[in-house]
Amino acid sequence: MKSPSRMQNRLRGMGAIVAALCAIALYAGDSIPPAGGLRPMWRIGWETSMGWVPGTNSFLEGYNLQDKRIRNMLSGTFRTEFSFHPQSKEGQLYPGLYQGIGVGVNTFFAHSLLGTPLSLYVYQGAPIVRLNQRLWLGYEWKFGAAFGWEHHVKDSNDNNSSVSTDVTALIGLGVKLHYQLNRWRVSVGIDGTHFSNGNTSFPNAGVNAIGASIGVAYSLSTEEKGLTTSAERAKGDIESGDWMVDVTAFGAWRKRIVSVYDDPQVCPGKFGVAGLQFSPMYRLNRHVAVGSALDLQWDEGSGLASYWVEGSSGKEIKFNRPPFAKQLAVGVSAHAELTAPLFAINVGMGYNLMNPEGEKRFYQLLALKTFVTRRAYLYTGYRLGSFKDPQNLMLGLGYQF
Repeated sequence: MKSPSRMQNRLRGMGAIVAALCAIALYAGDSIPPAGGLRPMWRIGWETSMGWVPGTNSFLEGYNLQDKRIRNMLSGTFRTEFSFHPQSKEGQLYPGLYQGIGVGVNTFFAHSLLGTPLSLYVYQGAPIVRLNQRLWLGYEWKFGAAFGWEHHVKDSNDNNSSVSTDVTALIGLGVKLHYQLNRWRVSVGIDGTHFSNGNTSFPNAGVNAIGASIGVAYSLSTEEKGLTTSAERAKGDIESGDWMVDVTAFGAWRKRIVSVYDDPQVCPGKFGVAGLQFSPMYRLNRHVAVGSALDLQWDEGSGLASYWVEGSSGKEIKFNRPPFAKQLAVGVSAHAELTAPLFAINVGMGYNLMNPEGEKRFYQLLALKTFVTRRAYLYTGYRLGSFKDPQNLMLGLGYQF
């Protein structure tokens, strides 16, 4: 039985995220459409996903208290979403685009080992190709959090190498086939989902699921025919050939393992991370932008091995504080971005020209930008080393010039 204080903290955290996501949705629905009464078209719906869980770590493979191989995931999600009116500027520039909020429950058929986490996420999708007026194939991404995991607890569930926190991030990507029938829309698709705490706690092997989904949505407003309205009439400030410069400041916290004489030591406590990114981007068209970035990141837990206090170890391990420059990484990265109203998905690959001792020079970035005004955005990202080594979250604010 969870203690009341722990449950209260979980509910408060979930409530804060719900409030933030609802505020974004309400902002989108009320303030983005242009004048003239062209309001968004809202839908409500349900989606069920069935997935296979790859055995990416020993806990999932059966090294757990029940000697049980965790193979499957099933989820059910209530979703509310909107599309821009087909005659609005956004509806013509991005025909068929939709975005919304999902609230669901996930089971891995092993409640005592992983729990039955609740999920809360924002999502966005759009057509890739239209097969006819009613049938189209599109993409969809989702980003959010999952709450209520049974996780690593020393001397209890201490071989749970998958999850070590009550709350994890949730990232998903899929393709879907949609069929529109009057005010009903049916979809089937394949997708992948990743759960991880972003290296904010150990262990952090994570959980992945690959599977299929089926969903249904009902329009609360009469759908207009001609959803393939040409974008040629929607000229304005979104043109190919434009340059933009993103300036982003972020911070986070992380756990750290330090090798002392080839003996890995889990450092007690957590370490702060702070960074700046300057990124000029060139818009190829209204959907895609490419560019580069100068990445500056200071990590309080980097470069510690050379400053180890001899004789300390385990929970009492100590380090002298390295100079600021010894914990600063300076890198350059190449980026591609999928752009749309409200959200942009940015991926990057970079190389550190200046690097703390023992850190990976080759790094990768995945980030979601959530625009709260036309130019200001919330920044939620994740950084990896050499495509496989989790480094840290990036949580911050940015501005597009």
